[in-house]
Amino acid sequence: MELQPFAICTLFQFFTNVSYSTLFFSLITLLMIVFLITTFSSLSLSPWFPKINIFCSCETCHAYLTSSWSKDFVNLCDWYSHLLRNSPSKTIHIHVLKNTITANPDNVEYMLKTRFNNYPKGKNFSTILGDFLGQGSEKKLREALRMINILAKEVIRQRRKMGFSNNKDLLSRFMSTINDDTFLRDIVISFLLAGRDTVTSALTSFFWLLSKHPEVGTEILLEAEEVIGADKELEATVAFQQLQKLQYLQAVVYESMRLYPPIQFDSKFCLEDDVLPDGTSVKSGTRVTYHPYAMGRLEEIWGPDCLEFKPQRWLKNGVFCPQSPFKYPVFQGGMRVCLGKEMALLEVKSVAISLLRRFHIEMVSPQHHITNTPRFSPGLTSTFSCGLPVK
Repeated sequence: MELQPFAICTLFQFFTNVSYSTLFFSLITLLMIVFLITTFSSLSLSPWFPKINIFCSCETCHAYLTSSWSKDFVNLCDWYSHLLRNSPSKTIHIHVLKNTITANPDNVEYMLKTRFNNYPKGKNFSTILGDFLGQGSEKKLREALRMINILAKEVIRQRRKMGFSNNKDLLSRFMSTINDDTFLRDIVISFLLAGRDTVTSALTSFFWLLSKHPEVGTEILLEAEEVIGADKELEATVAFQQLQKLQYLQAVVYESMRLYPPIQFDSKFCLEDDVLPDGTSVKSGTRVTYHPYAMGRLEEIWGPDCLEFKPQRWLKNGVFCPQSPFKYPVFQGGMRVCLGKEMALLEVKSVAISLLRRFHIEMVSPQHHITNTPRFSPGLTSTFSCGLPVK
């Protein structure tokens, strides 16, 4: 039998034309759907599919569920930024996700430092991480770690065999000053796993912004000529010290990540009922998210020019001056400060200065790729959906 479209199919036609077995199966299916809908809020599929209560009827939750926000905003993070900017406390609630989102530096410090123990990553994250690491199968975990260590040691062995004194890559530069193979192994694993996506994201937004502000690239090159020399390369034995002297480059990297942090948001879970410094009540089990992307766009934190790309905001008399990690939580802060922070900055600055001194980089199709707001792909790391084609 071919059913007519539901909109024009009457109940009489449905019950008279459908067999009892088909009708029974349909009713069972309908009951199952109703059951799943009513219990879905108690399910936790993963950190990427959080608990949902689809019955909230507030304006914000309706916009989230229907994606009506996409009519006015290119990315979900831009909509969140809009909501947080207009919130008196700089905190909002997405009830359907059981998620409290904040861009208030006082709240960030409270979560990452003052009441650190009350805001862990949470059971959902730990469960998924346990699955990734092989929880329940220690034998497989040990085997995976053994293979990673073998790979890292082989990379080091091959580099020693080839010779590293004349090579300019980061690993060779480390090997020229460090003799500890365990430390070098950890460096290799960090390159391969920990910082790959975030460093790539940071470099993408860095060059995207420079394509819109070529004068900044010119200023970086002038500084490099003064510190390194016009026709000289970074010296392996003093590369770190030379990069530390590039104050303007450091400011540009920080300003780039202020506007386009590699990790746009980070979530914790409240263990015990609590009240955030801005007066927001948080129930046990609530996901509490701080939003570096939105924080970089708040006038209350960065002033009326917060939407402008201005590296000089980080400089005082030509010297780089860092800000509080709780107003700039790109590397988190407190006890959760990113262990790979200095390594990531070293990688970004090394690649950036090397490319800028060797190539004149332009976008392939400026009218398409250089817009006021890039479009991001869904995911934990900020990724340009169309990449960044250059020539």
